[in-house]
Amino acid sequence: MVGLEGAEALELPGWDHAYSGKVRDLYVPTGQDLATAPRILVVASDRVSAFDHVLEPGIPGKGALLTKLSSWWFETLGVPHHLRAPDATTGGIPAAVADKAMLVANLDMFPIEAVVRGYLTGSGWVEYQESGTVCGVALPAGLEDGDRLPEPIYTPAWKAPVGQHDENITFERTVELVGQADAEAIRDLSLSVFARASEIALAEGVILADTKFEFGRDRETGQICLADEVLTSDSSRYWDAREYNAGNRGVSWDKQIVRNWLQANWNKQGTPPVLPAEIVERTAARYRELIDLLVH
Repeated sequence: MVGLEGAEALELPGWDHAYSGKVRDLYVPTGQDLATAPRILVVASDRVSAFDHVLEPGIPGKGALLTKLSSWWFETLGVPHHLRAPDATTGGIPAAVADKAMLVANLDMFPIEAVVRGYLTGSGWVEYQESGTVCGVALPAGLEDGDRLPEPIYTPAWKAPVGQHDENITFERTVELVGQADAEAIRDLSLSVFARASEIALAEGVILADTKFEFGRDRETGQICLADEVLTSDSSRYWDAREYNAGNRGVSWDKQIVRNWLQANWNKQGTPPVLPAEIVERTAARYRELIDLLVH
């Protein structure tokens, strides 16, 4: 199984390449398959995606930076997650990917991106101007781009296969997909983790504007666990609180630099243009700055 067209698999001793997503590659212990392997090696590449496209070139060092940030959040948040320590059945993480790989439990993943928004921005701002809603959630009149919402809102999406666009869905649709109990648990966990992460980030002068989580069920315990990446600069919008409070909204530590450049230089038709070196360098620098602020 390959997944993303053109993704280049590494030769890792003791591991077989099983799948490539937009920005991560999955490996299973040699001789096992992705469906049944109890452990998976998740390797974060330097690929960067925006608007459901993988862009060229990648961001140098991105995989290692975001693995460090994601691993730190998993360990900090105090909620069940999929990280696992190496054991006799899998061995250690190969040296070639030691800084950009996580050994994780192979969960039964829910087909939902659990999006939580604390501020009005991005596609939510576009929809709000048209209808006064964000993903169908009615909001008070008179809000401006970048305003803090009265309370964070949960706006789930359906996780589309590689090559297709994710689709915003209602909470009622998540109930149809995973059942009432799991839909409620995922929503409540998402809002709780967002609140905890927002508090931690704000203490360091960082606003968590929005993020997306993914969850899966542990095959051994049945517990719902936080999975995939968590609260990285790719899956979240992070803003500079000092700049925000001074009226300069949207100064970010994420890939908004990439999004902004694409919006100004591409009509979202066909193949995206190659990112300029200056955009690549600025994005990498902002990723590093965020980690320096948060990870102690």
